[in-house]
Amino acid sequence: AMSEQDPKWRTVLYDVTLSFEGHSVAVVETRTSKERPGQLDVYLEGNTSWKEIEEFIQQKKELGTEFRLSISPIWFPRHISELDRFANKVLECGRELKSDHPGFTDQNYRERRRIFADIAINHKHGQLIPIVEYTDIEINTWGVVFAELNKLYPTHACKEHNAVFPLLVKDCGYSKDHIPQLQTVSDFMKALSGFQLRPVAGLLSPRDFLAGLAFRVFHSTQYIRHHSKPLYTPEPDVCHELLGHVPMLCDPNFAQFSQEIGLASLGAPDEYIQKLSHLYWFTIEFGLCKQDGEVRAYGASLLSSFGELQYCLTSIPKVEPLGPFKAAVKEYPITEYQPFYFLAESFTDAKEKISLFSKTIPRPVLIRYNEISESIEDAPCV
Repeated sequence: AMSEQDPKWRTVLYDVTLSFEGHSVAVVETRTSKERPGQLDVYLEGNTSWKEIEEFIQQKKELGTEFRLSISPIWFPRHISELDRFANKVLECGRELKSDHPGFTDQNYRERRRIFADIAINHKHGQLIPIVEYTDIEINTWGVVFAELNKLYPTHACKEHNAVFPLLVKDCGYSKDHIPQLQTVSDFMKALSGFQLRPVAGLLSPRDFLAGLAFRVFHSTQYIRHHSKPLYTPEPDVCHELLGHVPMLCDPNFAQFSQEIGLASLGAPDEYIQKLSHLYWFTIEFGLCKQDGEVRAYGASLLSSFGELQYCLTSIPKVEPLGPFKAAVKEYPITEYQPFYFLAESFTDAKEKISLFSKTIPRPVLIRYNEISESIEDAPCV
């Protein structure tokens, strides 16, 4: 912070920026300070070392008390619109495919993926998600997945999934012969639970993806798996999102559970982001729950996989009660069926356990979501 009346403030601001040149640090914003009237807050963002920051502070002490540098080690979005700043920073897939991807040598498929990636990359908060005209090949691929999974849902999916699925058929056009549009589904979901969809070109980093959940935003792919392997996909696709995640996110209790993980991630150190991503994996993606004396699937990766949805309820994998501290550090395979699942007593029980875990995360601020302004309110931890 620095005084608005101090004639040196423009020089200081320039000096701050110049000192961090070469370290991917930039002045993001300057604004009148709410806590210190008559002064300016200057927000920096980027990557540099703590040693360099400490040296900078030491060197600038001669500027006097009118200049103070406050460091927040981990930036996170404060308003839903700030998701724009990282929503197009995908780690992999998107426009490019790995050499072992089923569609790697299919130029038509690669062109379709480019189109979907461009839609997601150009999308901004507040805009409607563009309507996509899916090809006959894409609709046929969806139809195979849709038909096979619908055979299993009555006996394998949790009651929350089965309760909302007929409504998705009725109100969003879910059918074997039609791939629903993301905007239609997003509007429907928001009316039920407050969650909404945002298109994404591929996989986001765990920190960025979880941050979206904090604002009740689910980053959803819009492309579909390659038609040569309709019952297999090496990455999330529209079948996974619309058949696995969306029905569950329509349930208010499950939506709150998902948001709890997202809120826990804001401002968390990197090692805790990894732990939260493991928790997400063993719950939101591959979670099992007890219902009416039976075990049912609620994880999206199970609900969108014809093979693993059957496998997870057999006696082959090991299953034990959900323990967040154990799940947070447990390793897992990503290219084969899971050998291990965690069983939740209920979504409320799972949410309480996640909340208990989140209290162990060292953060400089306390986090609260304001659903009216769609923003994060924080206060210093004392």
